[in-house]
Amino acid sequence: MNVPTGASQSARGPRSYADSMRTAPEATAQHREPARPHGPRLLAGWYESGRPAGLREHLDRYGSAPITGLTTDHRRSRLIHAVEQSGLTGRGGAAFPTARKLRAVSDGRGGAVVVANGMESEPASSKDRTLLALAPHLVLDGIVLAALAVGADQAHLCLPRTRPHLVDALREAAEERWNRRVDPIAIDVHGLPHHYVSSEETSLIGWLNGESAKPASVPPRPFERGVGKRPTLVDNVETLAHLALIARYGPAWFRSQGAPDAPGTTLVTLSGALADPGVFEVDLGTPLRDVIALGTLTQPAQAVLLGGFFGSWLTAEEAWALGYSAPGINAAGGGIGAGVIAVLPQGACGLVETARVLEYLAAQSAGQCGPCRFGLPAVARDLADLAHSRIDQDQARRLQERIGLLAGRGACKHPDGASRLAASALRVFAQDAQYHLHRGPCPAARSHAPVLPVPRPATIGEGDWR
Repeated sequence: MNVPTGASQSARGPRSYADSMRTAPEATAQHREPARPHGPRLLAGWYESGRPAGLREHLDRYGSAPITGLTTDHRRSRLIHAVEQSGLTGRGGAAFPTARKLRAVSDGRGGAVVVANGMESEPASSKDRTLLALAPHLVLDGIVLAALAVGADQAHLCLPRTRPHLVDALREAAEERWNRRVDPIAIDVHGLPHHYVSSEETSLIGWLNGESAKPASVPPRPFERGVGKRPTLVDNVETLAHLALIARYGPAWFRSQGAPDAPGTTLVTLSGALADPGVFEVDLGTPLRDVIALGTLTQPAQAVLLGGFFGSWLTAEEAWALGYSAPGINAAGGGIGAGVIAVLPQGACGLVETARVLEYLAAQSAGQCGPCRFGLPAVARDLADLAHSRIDQDQARRLQERIGLLAGRGACKHPDGASRLAASALRVFAQDAQYHLHRGPCPAARSHAPVLPVPRPATIGEGDWR
């Protein structure tokens, strides 16, 4: 687990935004002005101490979360408005405006529920587990603040049961907060089945409702009817950690870093042809080439995978011209997704890498619809044949047609993501595809050393979803 070299600086500022969320007597009697992190924010504690932050150290650094008064509709509305002004968007993949989700759940009928998504089923990402390991209480602060903002009386943190030490550590942290009366609402920590599609929000809700951790068709959407048929907010753990800082320091502070159309910082996972891969916190809008430079290229880049296994390939030339923000990358046909940036070096075969990913995605589907049961495995086989053996023109046309038929036809977005990755590979590695089509596998394919962290595919049994 890496972070960029060089410690960030923290400085005590004037009266904090959190003070304005309190009444004057409360601010005078209870609030001690915390440090305001500049530069890295979510990982500020790691920069300062080089170790994970326990509750005492967390409170010394940030002070208590500004929860006083959030039981009133006025204070709830003020917090949601602050999040709206900050421009915070989701850090789990969709980059949806966080305030819009908060308001939709807050306006729902009946008691609300908050679900924090720490599943991180994207194999190429390790940002969420890094954040949870290094700054667990910042995430837990965000869960409680989000619950109070939407009027929830239930809060859940969903983690993969394949990381038992993480589950145990977060459960102990949540229990410590409750026993020390830090939180007005208990946070239940759960270990869920760890499959690629089990991190989808309807999968979490299904599991919490006693069903399988499989995606469900929508509508109704979680904000309409989720856990226990109640309005439910589902947010990524990084998003909630940012919310905890906005509640303390305000929207202007949050927007003081990042780009005007993409404010704040974000966590990214760098991998591939790098000497120093790992998790880094960067300002949104930073030139992508500068973000990649944090990991130190070991050889010239051929292409960059952005967003993870549901993302898109871009040529190195395309990637180098972009700023790292959702608006800019979306305009170029890519996406930030789960904050994955993987560098494919010159001399590697992008078709082989993509075939490895598609084989994994085909094995990880919930098998609930035709595109996942038949279409995705067929595309994976066709692309594997193109990468490793030889196909004719008719098979090549069939591959293109099948890719086009996957998107928008599934019960969830799993086939959509797979088709996006496959289509981008055929575009970016078009010359390689022509070589493979007419002459068989290229030299790089024959001597291929894996670049992307693709787990070994495994067939999922029905009993593995609970």
